Amino acid sequence: MALRSSFARLLRKQADAGIQLPKQAAHSVALVGAPLSRGQKRRGVDHGPATLRAAGLVERLAGLGCQVYDFGDLNFTQVPNDELYNNLILYPRSVGLASQVLADAVSRAVAAGHSCVTIGGDHSLALGSVSGHARQCPHLGVIWVDAHADINTPLTTQSGSLHGQPLSFLLRELQDKVPQLPGFSWLKPCLSASDIVYIGLRDVDPAEYYILKNYDIQYFSMRDIDRLGIQKVMERTFEQLMGRRQRPIHLSFDIDAFDPSLAPATGTPVLGGLTYREGMYITEEIHNTGMLSAVDMVEVNPLLGASQEEVNATASLAVDVIATCFGQTREGAHTAFDELPTPSSPDESDSEEQVRI
Repeated sequence: MALRSSFARLLRKQADAGIQLPKQAAHSVALVGAPLSRGQKRRGVDHGPATLRAAGLVERLAGLGCQVYDFGDLNFTQVPNDELYNNLILYPRSVGLASQVLADAVSRAVAAGHSCVTIGGDHSLALGSVSGHARQCPHLGVIWVDAHADINTPLTTQSGSLHGQPLSFLLRELQDKVPQLPGFSWLKPCLSASDIVYIGLRDVDPAEYYILKNYDIQYFSMRDIDRLGIQKVMERTFEQLMGRRQRPIHLSFDIDAFDPSLAPATGTPVLGGLTYREGMYITEEIHNTGMLSAVDMVEVNPLLGASQEEVNATASLAVDVIATCFGQTREGAHTAFDELPTPSSPDESDSEEQVRI
């Protein structure tokens, strides 16, 4: 049978070389709500976890055969008098301490053998989710699906919002460029530039573009997706992250990677985003690796939909993304089907049929 997926072709090459392949197993999924909103300025993103649960996330995963352990929402303490850092960076202590709480939760979930799904919340939560994941899987690779690069430093950001900066804190190569923020003393860089692949970029700040180019970080902008096609993008993503060795994948998915016509209820929409088909292909292929270990779904903001229909559409799309990570396919989310049934009584013989006629 022909191997259909990008990663399947890579696995075939590795099998020919004698590399042990991972075995598929039933998914045990830990669901962690992270209602973090202080990484940006708009109200409502802290309602994201409740919105995704109301959209049927738990039921969808259970219907795919996953064992789902919903640990509810984490309790993030709002730090009083959380003053600006450098007269610009918003809520550093609140974001730093919340990220520490999330890192502990993700680390515990992964250590217990679960695939961890963190539902946010704004994208600054990746400070915690990636850090916690890396404690258990220090050689992980990150696929960052987003309209934005989120790799400004506190010294290059124009907005002051930490949801546009998490990767600068996580990247080892940038540590001499990142000041120590209050509330961040616990955080240690855990990624190298070669551990990251971006998909869907189309709104990159000048300093971020400098970082991507000068630190040789692999990225696929929407122009690249148009030029190469999503299949080739995923093949190159897996070659970058797993061409030499198998390792766990952390998928950090910002809903604004999709075109705003599909995901309007989000804080920083940018025209010209992923289609539904491209988004599903990304997560189908990641699932097919058998190496997905943690997922972030961020920036669903129910207060920013112009109507309930827009909120529902955005939340439903986010649920589809997560479900596809765990085996939902566009051919249908089928339970195991071993054989066709046979009639319970014998058919009439030809002679009996002739008599009946």
